[in-house]
Amino acid sequence: MNADGLRARAVVLRALRRWFDDHGYLEVPTPTLVRSAGMEEHLHPLPCADGFLRTSPEFALKRVAAAGLPRIYEIGPCFRDREQGTWHGREFTMLEWYRAGAELVDLMAEVEGLVTAAAGALGVRVPGPFRRTTILELFAADGVDLRTASPRDIAAEDGWDDAFFRRWVERIEPGLTGALFVEGWPASQAALSVVRDDGDWPVAQRFEVFVDGVELANAFLELLDADEQRQRFHEANALRAVAGEAPNPVDEAFVQAVGRMPATAGIALGVDRLVAVLTGSAGIDAGRVPW
Repeated sequence: MNADGLRARAVVLRALRRWFDDHGYLEVPTPTLVRSAGMEEHLHPLPCADGFLRTSPEFALKRVAAAGLPRIYEIGPCFRDREQGTWHGREFTMLEWYRAGAELVDLMAEVEGLVTAAAGALGVRVPGPFRRTTILELFAADGVDLRTASPRDIAAEDGWDDAFFRRWVERIEPGLTGALFVEGWPASQAALSVVRDDGDWPVAQRFEVFVDGVELANAFLELLDADEQRQRFHEANALRAVAGEAPNPVDEAFVQAVGRMPATAGIALGVDRLVAVLTGSAGIDAGRVPW
């Protein structure tokens, strides 16, 4: 933590809120203490009172989107256990926004606009230009065709997803440079997004944003099928059980909201990481008050 980092954080937060105000978005506060904090099998919520501290505002914001507000966002604290390091913290600040009728390419343009606005407010160089690439292209450049590869072809793991993530973390992600939108993630990693079947390579309709190897954001073309969403919850909990983890409670109000939402694109961006990347910091602590 340092004074300059905290000043930079304040400048970025003002710039972000100004950008959203100028583009017709409504800031919506949602609960931090929730009944269900996540669905992915690798998320580890922090228990609190009779519930959990949220891992993101996603469930609540989608209920708001289903109620008829077409452009909404929130900036606030989120919590994830077992995450601590240079670019991770148990508590961090998330910016999340949803736009009815938008496609993923629209969110890419908004990310560029937000990053440009934040950099301009700080008086620093704007990262970019942003380039688009795919998971298939990145792995192919490292000698792996994911469409036909077995787990052992990818990395020393028995499960396909485990092998994918090992190679991603150890070989692919460290080599990312510049400002990138990474598309075409495997369908098995759709989480809360739509899946598109491209023949021999079904893909999740999502992208992640990286600047010089630091992941800044994760975007989805949102799933609108409540039954499919409920099934994904159960599948994630089954995987948690295999790993010896307690199941995450199913938020039925959220599941029902999924089925009422209009076509929507949504994205979550790490504010601490954005401040660090723009200020050239070596991690997220420079712009935060540690505890």
